Amino acid sequence: MENRIHNFNAGPSVLPVEVLKDVQANLLSYKGYGLSVMEMSHRSAEYQKIIDDANAAVKRIMDLGDDYEVIFLGGGASTQFLMVAMNLIPDGKEGNYVNTGTWASTALKEAKKIGKGMHVAATSEDKEFTYIPKELNFSANPAFLHITTNNTIRGTEYDHTPEVPEGVLLISDMSSNFLSRPYDFKKYDLIYAGAQKNVGPAGVTVVAIRKSIVDKMNTGLPTMLDYRTHISKGSMFNTPPAFNIYVVGEVLKWIEGFGGLDKLHAHNLKKANYIYDAIDNSNGFYKGTVVKEDRSLMNIPFRLQTEDLEKKFISEAKTLGMIGLKGHRSVGGCRASVYNSCPLESAKALGDFMKKFQAENE
Repeated sequence: MENRIHNFNAGPSVLPVEVLKDVQANLLSYKGYGLSVMEMSHRSAEYQKIIDDANAAVKRIMDLGDDYEVIFLGGGASTQFLMVAMNLIPDGKEGNYVNTGTWASTALKEAKKIGKGMHVAATSEDKEFTYIPKELNFSANPAFLHITTNNTIRGTEYDHTPEVPEGVLLISDMSSNFLSRPYDFKKYDLIYAGAQKNVGPAGVTVVAIRKSIVDKMNTGLPTMLDYRTHISKGSMFNTPPAFNIYVVGEVLKWIEGFGGLDKLHAHNLKKANYIYDAIDNSNGFYKGTVVKEDRSLMNIPFRLQTEDLEKKFISEAKTLGMIGLKGHRSVGGCRASVYNSCPLESAKALGDFMKKFQAENE
């Protein structure tokens, strides 16, 4: 392989080498058309096929039928925090949230700005977001339940889909484990995910919406914050993040070529276990920060005995071509992000280094 380092960044994150090579080969002249996708009119037939193919691939991989719409938006998941609440909380009802860490907390904080009722149905804040709460306490008139399936900073992940009462929508931010494992996606009414963890470069957000809820959305919203605006124009109301969508489409082809979500999940489990085994068999030299049953396969935070030792660990790892191992600034420590495209060899290299570092520093 070319001079590629072991990339454990939390996002933007590693992309499949095969995809990067294909994008590179087509960069100046996409499929011989004589121009780059970056230069292509989003109104052209050539680009329409790119976005149509990406749309269809999302539905195939998630096993969604024609009762769902898929759109590609700018603004990241952070804009979705507001859009979900603006579109889907009618007067007299409340948005219900499960608070499992920074991004779930931020989603709730942003939603509160629209001035409607909000309710925390469950939280793991009592134990510093080290677990996924299982019991839910809904408000009197819940419009939806919003969950974050994977918590990038704290390192917890849902391995199940919560049950909601009849008539209550299920909404999920899947940004950091999107298309990394099978879920029963048909149980969700709206799913959104920033692409930059598992399915592409930063700058585009994938949104899947059950068609039956579209006509029930609130009216009179700002044009760009109304889901119907983008659904009615097939993500083309304004110029979309065209090149980013193209790369997402290529990554989706890679996912299908890999064998789909069941095979990816098994692959991701194997990768994560290289690192978790080093933690679990270290006799406390490395300390995991999450209860075992709720550990993320995507983001693996851990601590060493001192901050100085953590700095030494991160520094030595970097000299061996391993980057992105510093924990989020809000929690410190170390963190390895092993998304779909992170090679098995990278996870094994890190696990081996962790054992070697322990032997040299105990």
